[in-house]
Amino acid sequence: VQLQASGGGLVQPGGSLRLSCAASGNSFSSYAAAWFRQAPGKEREFVAAISRSGGNTPYANSVKGRFTVSRDNIKNTVYLQMDSLKPEDTAIYYCAADYVTSTSYASAASYRYNYWGQGTLVTVSS
Repeated sequence: VQLQASGGGLVQPGGSLRLSCAASGNSFSSYAAAWFRQAPGKEREFVAAISRSGGNTPYANSVKGRFTVSRDNIKNTVYLQMDSLKPEDTAIYYCAADYVTSTSYASAASYRYNYWGQGTLVTVSS
């Protein structure tokens, strides 16, 4: 599967953005997916994940209550709705996915994902 992330841009603090991750290929509904981010000079970190069914959605504590991950298996797309954005959310955001057999599996560990998108830059600044 190939992943294409989009939707990044410049937004003011307190604003919103929605990122999309479009997957090519078949059977994307058999893949768990996740969002990670990497800020300048920092390690890549987990943001959110979503199970095949969409029923399990773990979040990093830093984004809980502000970000929402969702998916549309008909459109082969995973979304990350980001609200109440803060300057510290500035980063390149990457989507990732991997084939799983469990419908409830969603991991925060980057090594669990074998497929990665190219990243989209989110800048939160006034």
